[in-house]
Amino acid sequence: MTVERPTGDRLAGIARRLGFVLTDQERGEFQALVSEALEVHDWIDEVAPPPAIERDRTGRAPSPEENPLGAWYWRTNITNGGSGSLAGKSLAVKDNICVAGVPMMNGTSVLEGFVPERDASVVQRVLEAGATIAGKAVCESFCFSGASHTSDTGPVRNPYDPTRSSGGSSSGCAALLAAGEVDMALGGDQGGSIRGPSSWSGVYGLKPSYGLVPYTGAYPLEMTLDHLGPMARTTADVALLLDVIAGPDGLDPRQGQAPDRIGSYCDDLEMGVEGLRVGILLEGLGWEGSEPEVDRAVLASVRALGKLGAAVSEVSVPWHRMGGKLALAIAAEGFTSQLIHGSGMGTGWRGLYRVDMLQAMADGLRSRADLLPHMVRLQALTGQWLHDTYRGTYYARAQNLSRELAAAYDEALEKVDLLVLPTTPMRATHLPGPGISATESTHTAHQMGANTSAFNVSGHPAMSLPCALHEGLPVGMMLVGRRGGDATLLRAAHAFEQAVFHPPPPG
Repeated sequence: MTVERPTGDRLAGIARRLGFVLTDQERGEFQALVSEALEVHDWIDEVAPPPAIERDRTGRAPSPEENPLGAWYWRTNITNGGSGSLAGKSLAVKDNICVAGVPMMNGTSVLEGFVPERDASVVQRVLEAGATIAGKAVCESFCFSGASHTSDTGPVRNPYDPTRSSGGSSSGCAALLAAGEVDMALGGDQGGSIRGPSSWSGVYGLKPSYGLVPYTGAYPLEMTLDHLGPMARTTADVALLLDVIAGPDGLDPRQGQAPDRIGSYCDDLEMGVEGLRVGILLEGLGWEGSEPEVDRAVLASVRALGKLGAAVSEVSVPWHRMGGKLALAIAAEGFTSQLIHGSGMGTGWRGLYRVDMLQAMADGLRSRADLLPHMVRLQALTGQWLHDTYRGTYYARAQNLSRELAAAYDEALEKVDLLVLPTTPMRATHLPGPGISATESTHTAHQMGANTSAFNVSGHPAMSLPCALHEGLPVGMMLVGRRGGDATLLRAAHAFEQAVFHPPPPG
């Protein structure tokens, strides 16, 4: 294969977009020089290994009868028959995570027809531990919504009330868990996409410390915000799954900031909360759009932790109210750079570049960009405007401010072991009709992530657990710990689940 060479006119057009002009003489010279420079790319085509052979894995699209919640994208029965810690456990994989030989859509028709060549690192690990992958769970389009109506396969319905959202973007994972169709799920979280669905669907979900779990083989949103993590119907299963998927894979640059992992996350589950210092994060309460019932349920749950032996106090972190704004600023330009211009991979990092994912995204955006939903268009337009006008200045300033946000949480977590706040300010909202406006769609997503997205920016571990049912709908409580303190979150969540509240199944 020979890399295509540009004409002089094409180079002149590229030069204009870059802000300079080629003279007629330079046009011819640079055409020859660029052609010469591209010879190395001909060589790469010759020596690069061929794509991995697609695995022979059977599967099928779900029938409407077996998919009443709209939560399955693809059904499978993949196992290596191992006898590891996940033997006998069924698992759903969010459809932004690669499972080799299984169609993958990432919630968008832009990618429809893409079949990954190799498993994501977390998928390799769960299969080696003996799990059975029951299928791919629907996720929101490009994982860019906190509600469950943006996937091009249709809405994902909440098992507690099918007229309501199951949350997003790990919408299918949460719905399938709550409905009892799988034991565990692999979710993804860039602004609350594990914790929000867990809150609205009454399940348990952990966004681990940044870098603890490898992201290799999952479609990104923005490299500094990306997390993969475990979801389940019990804290014990969240810990069990985290044991399997945590740790470096040597391929993900995010893991350069990973905290040290010590022992099993299941080891300390039975320690209880005696002696733990728990701080109610005041800025996590009373948002515009908050439901008072949600705040009251979380406050009552913290008092219950106090009765179990935790020392409860109030903590103020004024920076928390700015965390969501930083997340939006980072996501807009970072998403545009990495996903739109970088076809999902971007440049400038060491690790495994998934060429199959990159090519699928590039081809889809080139031919089907008109299928992008409101939230994705908003981010792309905002990010491109900022890039064209300010050349990355605001992205850089937001990233610099992110250190102040993280330091503010760190300071609070010197005084307490855990911060507690509502996962989402409200319970599950009603699914909108097909004619939802861009304004309504984006505002709902922003309100839902008011408390969650700041911890994607700071990198602290954060877990949602059910703490109450109000009028038949789950209420989620979020625990936040020190970087690397994931085990403390699990310990407190398990104690609360065993002694205070565990949600009844839907219906």
